[in-house]
Amino acid sequence: MATLAPTATSAVDPLDVTRPELYRDDSWHEPFARLRAEAPVYRCENSAFGPYWSISTYKPIVEVESLPELYSSQAGGITVADLMPEDIKMPMFIAMDRPKHTGQRRTVAPAFTPSEMQRMRGDIQRRTAELLDALPVGETFDWVDAVSIELTTQMLALLFDFPWEERRKLTHWSDWAGDIEIAKDPVKKEERRAILFECASQFGALWNSKVGKDPTPDLISMMIHSDAMAQMDQMEFLGNLILLIVGGNDTTRNSMSAYAWALHQFPDERAKLEADPTLIPNATQEIIRWQTPLAHMRRTATRDTQLMGQKIAEGDKLVLWYLSANRDASVFDDPDAIRVDRDNARRHLAFGHGIHRCVGARLAELQIGVLMEEMGKRRLRANVVGEPERVAACFVHGYKKLPVELSRY
Repeated sequence: MATLAPTATSAVDPLDVTRPELYRDDSWHEPFARLRAEAPVYRCENSAFGPYWSISTYKPIVEVESLPELYSSQAGGITVADLMPEDIKMPMFIAMDRPKHTGQRRTVAPAFTPSEMQRMRGDIQRRTAELLDALPVGETFDWVDAVSIELTTQMLALLFDFPWEERRKLTHWSDWAGDIEIAKDPVKKEERRAILFECASQFGALWNSKVGKDPTPDLISMMIHSDAMAQMDQMEFLGNLILLIVGGNDTTRNSMSAYAWALHQFPDERAKLEADPTLIPNATQEIIRWQTPLAHMRRTATRDTQLMGQKIAEGDKLVLWYLSANRDASVFDDPDAIRVDRDNARRHLAFGHGIHRCVGARLAELQIGVLMEEMGKRRLRANVVGEPERVAACFVHGYKKLPVELSRY
């Protein structure tokens, strides 16, 4: 394997894949292709987030995720952005190591079991049908706002038993919490602090309204009635809220947007899916793979080690580029293409791997699949009529706007 030399003296490292313009302009493909081919474990010395190891292929990412004691989620957090002393400390179970991670994850996991998915399916179908029936056919509208955001925000409101008429606050809080670029801007950091404390205040009132009451199947009640999470302090409560809001919002929302955008790019695959609805479960996995709505997670080495021949030092930051691993041609044939019948689409890493694999993966899959089912029942097709406006950041890989017109087929 060829190894690229670090470019410590360059003003801009062309292989620094944290640069926001790569995602804003959808130009991330070329540097990641080069990393995968030449240096799948690459030391980037120059970035706005400091030095880091870029892990860009499937095999070493799975190795890192499989060794949580060696590669910690807690030591440095889960994003390429380092937590500064003045930043808000918001512990959350995805950024915890065992054993505390295990107890907190087990608390919320019952909300996402197969039996719970079956229980929720009817409601998800009903709400999706109502939304689609209210959309205009033959008129331009923003798919992101009208469909992706609305459906995911409705789901979050139900999961938290959050006031229905105020559900768009969840999207607002998610967008501010998940914007990694704010780490570079002290003014925006302070603005985010105020916004997240507003979130904590409203959820604190919701928590207090449920204390002493009988258990209900929402996430707040599950936390209250658990040994692992009942005694969380305010910041840990906020951290876990943000985790569940961002995780529940961004994964599903941006995959739903990718459904419209990706199938527009591959009309033959869209026709195949429209002709055979039994492909929907597999197409759901393929769209999630192709989009990869969270581009990376970060780990921190707890001791000196080696990864694919590279010497990793204790304390080093490793950025696991799920976005790139899901385009690894050694795993996925013709990886840049959508293939609704791809036989190994389920092997994608968009939900992570190992003990930190996304706890809500089944719910995301269910919502995306139901959207495709209900579109198919109505013989509706989303025709993209303009370029999407994309998120300019290396963490949430998504869309701000996507103009479409619906037609019948």
